[in-house]
Amino acid sequence: MSSKQRTTIYQGNLVDLGIEEITLANGEILGLEIIRHPGGAAILAINEMGHICLLRQYRHAVAQWIWEIPAGVIEKKEEPISAAKRELREEAGLVANEWQSLLSILPTPGFCDERLYLYSARQLSEVNSAPNIDEQIEVHWKTKDEVLQMLADNHLQDAKTIIAILSMDHLAP
Repeated sequence: MSSKQRTTIYQGNLVDLGIEEITLANGEILGLEIIRHPGGAAILAINEMGHICLLRQYRHAVAQWIWEIPAGVIEKKEEPISAAKRELREEAGLVANEWQSLLSILPTPGFCDERLYLYSARQLSEVNSAPNIDEQIEVHWKTKDEVLQMLADNHLQDAKTIIAILSMDHLAP
């Protein structure tokens, strides 16, 4: 497949929505709605007692409070690990001395190029948080068993959080 041209429909601070004309291997030409996104970083923060930091955050797009791990958008010219450190501080009021890259995921590759980089963070210290003005966040600490029960009860619906939780025993130290 090859891309020929892109017509921008909307370009905002976070997303760039456009129609991209592609040619399939069979010669068929299609116009696909594609969102270009700078990507993000998400953090599975685990304290010395093995408790996991979960945020309860209101998300307007789904009109509800959801549980998720700290995460945020990668700013221009920012490395994913730097975004992770910044977001952990801003959202949860935490800094970590130990970081490990877990994996990267494509949450919605059917229409968006967003890539999320997942990290684990340990050896945590509390600092002042500084959430963005549009963020309503509650910081909670849950045991592994509590988090797994939340998952079983469908109280965790955020994809990056579910993937981080399910990978913690296999990828996190």
